[in-house]
Amino acid sequence: MTTIVDGGALARTVREEAAAQFESAVTTSGVPPVVAIVQLHGAESAEMYTRQLQRAFGAAGVDVQVHELAADASLDEATRLVRALSEDPAVHGVQIQTPLPPGLSLTDCTAALDPAKDLDGIHPQNLGLLAQAQPSVVPATPLGGLEILLRHGVDIVGAHAVVVGRSTSVGKPMALLLLQHHATVTICHTRTRDMGSLVAQADILAVAAGRPGLVTAAMIRPGAAVVDFGTNVVDGRVVGDVDPAAADRAGLFTPVPGGTGPMTTAMLVRNALGLYRRAIGAEI
Repeated sequence: MTTIVDGGALARTVREEAAAQFESAVTTSGVPPVVAIVQLHGAESAEMYTRQLQRAFGAAGVDVQVHELAADASLDEATRLVRALSEDPAVHGVQIQTPLPPGLSLTDCTAALDPAKDLDGIHPQNLGLLAQAQPSVVPATPLGGLEILLRHGVDIVGAHAVVVGRSTSVGKPMALLLLQHHATVTICHTRTRDMGSLVAQADILAVAAGRPGLVTAAMIRPGAAVVDFGTNVVDGRVVGDVDPAAADRAGLFTPVPGGTGPMTTAMLVRNALGLYRRAIGAEI
């Protein structure tokens, strides 16, 4: 029988655990936890996601500051804002939302961010530490995928894990996390030759290529754990990178929507807890 992951239920558990730890740390320190979100004014998708974050952080007892950039904001304005939030001792984590104003890159804005306040682990220093097996802050989306595997008792040690996708936000950090848990990891991407033959070898398959239906059911090794990070809109519906029919062959399967998506927000809350505890000098 396939285990269909209920990402929403697991995310609630993770957030509740973090909320309890926030409460304990605040009681001891007396310091209120605060995170800041930087976003483009009027960007509907970013505003919707910010509201989700506000609810999740609020339920954990974390105050959320929202700072908006005008559509014509310059790089200097954006970096001054990010730098000021980084230097504010009352702010424990900073999230930079995309899209950004035209002409501004996430890389440029992230350069002004203190790695110790990097809520989503996107700063080059934090990604470098992850590559060196010394993770400080890990990108929330792949961290949520790993949490799904761990919470469902998937045996990672010695498993052949295949990661489809090589982005710095999901694919590469997911491969590094699996390596750190002693999997043998193969990375594929949309230009990989005969990708199907590699996917068919996977005990654990993580897919983050941004191509709807890229991985078909026939490719899946029976009993494999399949983690689908894909978020694509097709004919008004949100679909993943893996054909939903693959659930019939998998041992564990994350549906889209409802699988890895809710876990990203939950792991941001847990990342915020780690940053907050370090800032107040608490043991992690």
